[in-house]
Amino acid sequence: MPTSNIFKTIVFDVNGRKISGLSNGNVQGKLLLCLHGWLDNAASFEPLMPHLSNYHVIAIDWPGHGLSDHRSVDAHYHFLDWVSDLINIFRSQQWQAIDIVGHSMGGMVASAFAAAFPEHVKSLTLIDSIGLLTSDEMTTTKQLRKGLLSRLSQNTKVKKYHTSLDSAIQARVLVSDLSQANAALIVKRGIEQTESGFIWRSDNRLRSTSPYRLSMAQAKQLVADISIPVQLLYGSKGMEMVTEGLKHFGPLFKKLSVHKLIGGHHVHMEQAEHAAMLINEFIHQ
Repeated sequence: MPTSNIFKTIVFDVNGRKISGLSNGNVQGKLLLCLHGWLDNAASFEPLMPHLSNYHVIAIDWPGHGLSDHRSVDAHYHFLDWVSDLINIFRSQQWQAIDIVGHSMGGMVASAFAAAFPEHVKSLTLIDSIGLLTSDEMTTTKQLRKGLLSRLSQNTKVKKYHTSLDSAIQARVLVSDLSQANAALIVKRGIEQTESGFIWRSDNRLRSTSPYRLSMAQAKQLVADISIPVQLLYGSKGMEMVTEGLKHFGPLFKKLSVHKLIGGHHVHMEQAEHAAMLINEFIHQ
């Protein structure tokens, strides 16, 4: 049963840039870091965190998301830069080896991080996420052109204003598998009210297509180098790329346990108590 619904705001100063987050649970307990998915924010872990109150749970907003700063005007959101953000947070906070939970993109970043910096990860729980996004080497030129044109397009796009918070929540529901209540949690942290209406806080550049991606061989090599125990929790109605990813990447993990839960891509929000139980058992094994 949840014992604390009090979420504290935290802010990290990383290389002069603000990375915001939420904390919950026992500040004297073991640190558990939660990493959200693309265009979500730390609030996506609010249903889960009170069920893990024996830990000191921290969920961050990735740069460009939630209440965190955007990248500078001359920067972009490369996948490997998320890994750089993570190691910078660890070094700035002097964290040693901790347990990590990563949802969707957050799971992919955490996987690459665990491969490159195994000394900082005790265990990794992936939520509806396995492996990394890849492209065939033969599409490299096409991917480069598509990505750079996408950047030009995003630079000219104007954010849409919503007349009410309910309108923004409904817009998020329509493009996801989120319930009204769960969408509201994410939207409230990812939007701000202005004189012209409600506008998304997230950086437009997050929607740009990547100009390059790892090849399947590179992605497999990274996954094969993950030495710590890994747990996958995925939804019965989650992303098809996860079930496909299990075939490609599953056999490469040295220590992998897999649990299928009833739910969608945000199964940790839908099945918070069950997911927390599995995370707790996994960490204590």
